[in-house]
Amino acid sequence: MPNPPAPFPRSRPLRAGALCLAAAFSLSGLGDSSAAAGKEPPPVVAPAIAGYPAYMPMHGLRAPAVKLFVKCDASRAAGREVYQGRSGDSLYGRAEGGFEFVYEARDGAGNPCVYPFAPWLPQIVGSLDGTQYILRSSQPGHGVIFRTADEWASVDLRLFEIGRQRIHFEMQDISLDFSGAIQPKGGLQLEAYGGEKPGLFTAVVRRARIYGGKNAIFVPGGQTMLYVEDSDIAGNLSGTPDQDHTTYINGILVSHLRNSLWRGQRGWSNVASGHQLKDKAYLRIWENVTVANQPNGAPPSAMPLIDALGYGFTWSNGLKLARLKPEQAPRDALVDLRTENTYSPPQSYPWSVVADPAWRMPANPLAALDKVYLSVFLDTTVQSFRTEPYVFAVRPQGTRITPGTTLIEGNEQTTRAQQRIVSLAFNTVGNAARIYSDEGWGLTDPEVPQDQRWIFDRDAFARHALGLIGR
Repeated sequence: MPNPPAPFPRSRPLRAGALCLAAAFSLSGLGDSSAAAGKEPPPVVAPAIAGYPAYMPMHGLRAPAVKLFVKCDASRAAGREVYQGRSGDSLYGRAEGGFEFVYEARDGAGNPCVYPFAPWLPQIVGSLDGTQYILRSSQPGHGVIFRTADEWASVDLRLFEIGRQRIHFEMQDISLDFSGAIQPKGGLQLEAYGGEKPGLFTAVVRRARIYGGKNAIFVPGGQTMLYVEDSDIAGNLSGTPDQDHTTYINGILVSHLRNSLWRGQRGWSNVASGHQLKDKAYLRIWENVTVANQPNGAPPSAMPLIDALGYGFTWSNGLKLARLKPEQAPRDALVDLRTENTYSPPQSYPWSVVADPAWRMPANPLAALDKVYLSVFLDTTVQSFRTEPYVFAVRPQGTRITPGTTLIEGNEQTTRAQQRIVSLAFNTVGNAARIYSDEGWGLTDPEVPQDQRWIFDRDAFARHALGLIGR
């Protein structure tokens, strides 16, 4: 099987240290501030590191209108942001035209700066089209830490009525350690609402560690592409029986997770609780991702490690799954491709999400991989306290959509021939009795016809999936 090519330079794994990418898109540095002239030397800010997947359009963006530099030692002493040059107070709580906040990476002793508060974000006003919202360290590859036990601590970007506008968010070299944040929906919460094609919100997280919030990362549904690289999503906080997750990605366009670790889902008491990764994006790409139910102040979750969609598309390479023994009986699947909810309006998918009388699976599903909802899992590794009954579950489609909702009924009433969902797994290793459950079309190490081998190429797979919906 050929190794899929990378569209931009590969980074070292998370544990090997900082990422070094060629800059495919330049983010501007800070300009000189007249307010600081003659008082302090200008801050030394290295250019941000950036590189983006081929499917993520980065044209049409302009340099942020607001650029602020936050000093380390003065901010630590004050318990809030203290600026060099232009002050955040000059914004009066509102920012128009985008912003770039750069945080001094080192304290006076040369250590990584630990800011004893959560980052302040202004209210976003005015036209959003072409705007960027950037939070980063002054030294790419050298992270800063925001650490507080405030129960409301969060990085919450709030964008409303996006419509057809193009907007970008980026967070680089920042750790969020919010040990008391039981109130916010997300430690990192990317609220972008009201988008419609061709409007697009892209969010890129690089070299981050995120802990806290009901979900460490929370992304509501919409016209969003999320890219997370070289990061440690270290856990969430939950004090109720509700199913909260280490990461909750609703019905967005793309989630692309790379060289990163998901762990620490916190349940309530000994309840089975939520997932390490709940990912309901239309296109999911997971590369060298580790997902483990490593506990975080409560027993390990008994739920599947990954809760994903059967609808849409998944391309995974080098997924590592690790399950510790929970107090409750564990759910059987490690990766659950579910079908009882679409999480996006059904019309946003290229084909029917319920059994369609006009569709019957061909006798050889491998000849029709361009005509089905498809997941491809390459080189998956399983490590569990037990021999897992199976790794992947492909749930059946239903017969009808509950009016006015995204819920699907009648999943137990359809036949295998009616399904339009196929999952393929290659070179899966570890302690599992089988690769797939006995539901649906799950095929292990099949011989893929030559004209269907585009499925091994990540970029070709992404182009196919997004092309079906005009993206």
